[in-house]
Amino acid sequence: AGVYFRDLQTTEWISINPDEKFSPGSLLKVPELITFLKMEEKNPGLLKDVCKVSALPVVPDKNPVFLSKSIEAGKSYTTDQLLHYMIGYSDNNATMLLNNRMDAATFEKVFTDIGLKAPDIHAPDYPVSAPDYSKFFRVLFNASYISDPHSEYAAEILSTCDFKEGFVSGLPAGTKIIHKFGESGNPAMHDLSESAIIYINDKPYLLTVMTRGKDLMKLPIVLSECAKSVYEQVSLLASNILQ
Repeated sequence: AGVYFRDLQTTEWISINPDEKFSPGSLLKVPELITFLKMEEKNPGLLKDVCKVSALPVVPDKNPVFLSKSIEAGKSYTTDQLLHYMIGYSDNNATMLLNNRMDAATFEKVFTDIGLKAPDIHAPDYPVSAPDYSKFFRVLFNASYISDPHSEYAAEILSTCDFKEGFVSGLPAGTKIIHKFGESGNPAMHDLSESAIIYINDKPYLLTVMTRGKDLMKLPIVLSECAKSVYEQVSLLASNILQ
């Protein structure tokens, strides 16, 4: 596993295995979300564009285990709705439609502008470490790359992520969390990762945990236990400060 924790108020941070790279899978849907919001800033109204889904796109080499809702053939969706499906339900069908409408140069620039290597959109993978991936959530929290309204829009969508097997299962019920997960790999080896901004009352912190293992079903437990341990430690520290 690779872990990155950052207190978003004091900016203190710690990382475990910071140089270990993992396959992010659907975590790359977050920079795609940022890309569309950047495109919206240049072309207001883009999010209201309507797409008629005559047939579902062919999603190559994708066999996700943690499935949720998906768009349906024969219906129409706005770009805004497709983004909600892509992030909230990690829908690969919605993502493929958005990929066809995404400006590749803007997508690459999102990476290079925050200090990461430009992705090859034709490559099957983009290995990344937990500290480097966390930069996407940091720029959203700080509203340092897209406008305040669009950063808030992104946070609202990320708060609808319905993946409950990882961080959420390790946190107290009702904890405010803005998050995305990603799975990747093959039958022999799996990657499962999650990145989030988590709030204890009004105190926010950033946590990214990237894991790899032979048994995919054991990896959500690692995510959950990491989230639980960090939450307990941050809560304890906050209590000691107040006392």
